[in-house]
Amino acid sequence: MPVMTDFDLRDLPQRELADGEVRIANRWLSVDPYMRGRMNDVKSYVPPFQLDAPMDGGAVGEVIESKAADLPVGTRVQHMAGWRDEAIVPAKGVNKLPDIDLPEQAFLGALGLTGMTAWFGLLAVAEAKAGDTVFVSAAAGAVGSVVVQIAKAKGMTVIGSAGGAEKVEWVRSLGADHVIDYKGDVPLVKALGAAALDGIDVYFDNVGGDHLDAALAHANQGARFAICGMIDGYNASQPTSLRYLMRVIAARIRIQGFIVSDFMGRIAEFQQGMGEIVAGGNFQREETVVEGLENMPDAFLGLFSGQNKGKMLVKL
Repeated sequence: MPVMTDFDLRDLPQRELADGEVRIANRWLSVDPYMRGRMNDVKSYVPPFQLDAPMDGGAVGEVIESKAADLPVGTRVQHMAGWRDEAIVPAKGVNKLPDIDLPEQAFLGALGLTGMTAWFGLLAVAEAKAGDTVFVSAAAGAVGSVVVQIAKAKGMTVIGSAGGAEKVEWVRSLGADHVIDYKGDVPLVKALGAAALDGIDVYFDNVGGDHLDAALAHANQGARFAICGMIDGYNASQPTSLRYLMRVIAARIRIQGFIVSDFMGRIAEFQQGMGEIVAGGNFQREETVVEGLENMPDAFLGLFSGQNKGKMLVKL
């Protein structure tokens, strides 16, 4: 587990803008579990963070200086130079926020990469369809809570897992048919068996570990697993044992990992589909907001002890 002394708050030197660049005053910063993986110097789908350099992450803010004609001062934008209060970014690395009546931080959550992750992981990777029984781990988290609501909107039976009575009740309020408290006294594999008497067809994995094992134990023939994250193992010194892994053969289970960047060419599809669900009036957005750039490490570390309900954000 990272500790506070792994982080340092530093002033960056000011510089003039080059042609095609904008200076952005960040207003909201995204805090996400994948950032932990970038702290390891290992081969992955994205390069690791560099020592003694600013970390990166999703952010929304306002252009306060511009040398890019398409991004005048005052434009609200989304970009990936988070973990700082101001950022100089090339215009090609910036997206304008749509002019719709939603809080700007929503574009770091359900209507941003978080929502896209949920949408394509469930519907494209796992190929979930109406009538399926879907098990969602970390169902009270940023991605999991969106998965629950998309699945219900698409006519699926949803079993969620969350830690503690408050989160369990909130996931139930999102429409989940059954919610397991993984911090309870009943072993997870037994609790899932009681909730999914006819097994599960889809597993959306944000956790790995015991959750993945339980899903393997109760998977129906031809089940599809979308592996989005494995937060249980991000700080583990030993790999997790999967005692039910051999069921992959007998049940013909398909397990597929994915990264949201795989689907960047289909953003319009997501925006239309997710927009229809939000416009229906029943979609819930939940945010855990920490204030102040100096508290960014606290917010990040809070992801690993379940301190967030919904999307973890830092407000500047």
